[in-house]
Amino acid sequence: MDILGATLRVCVDDLDASVAFYERLAGIGALRFERGGVAVAAVGCFLLMSGPEAELEVLRKVSATIAVTDVDEVHRTLTELGADVLAGPVATPAGRNLIARHPDGTVYEYADRRPS
Repeated sequence: MDILGATLRVCVDDLDASVAFYERLAGIGALRFERGGVAVAAVGCFLLMSGPEAELEVLRKVSATIAVTDVDEVHRTLTELGADVLAGPVATPAGRNLIARHPDGTVYEYADRRPS
């Protein structure tokens, strides 16, 4: 299983103001999309999210997004190691993902960029 990097998840009230800050901080433009009523902007290693509080409450429970080469391989490895796969693998706008709770209780999203 190859881990390529991690993305920090940040829930914000004002997405436009936050995007401007993080674009200047990271020195690159944001990739914006919407998912499940939540507006999302990916800026470098930051994933900014804004939307209804009920949706954000769920998103805040995921500590980080971990980029991997293959979500199916991650699924097998996590299962073998005793993690609980809570959701997925499912298709996303950029590839596929799954949500898993590690044996220590920490919840992570794992995502690849493989076409579904």
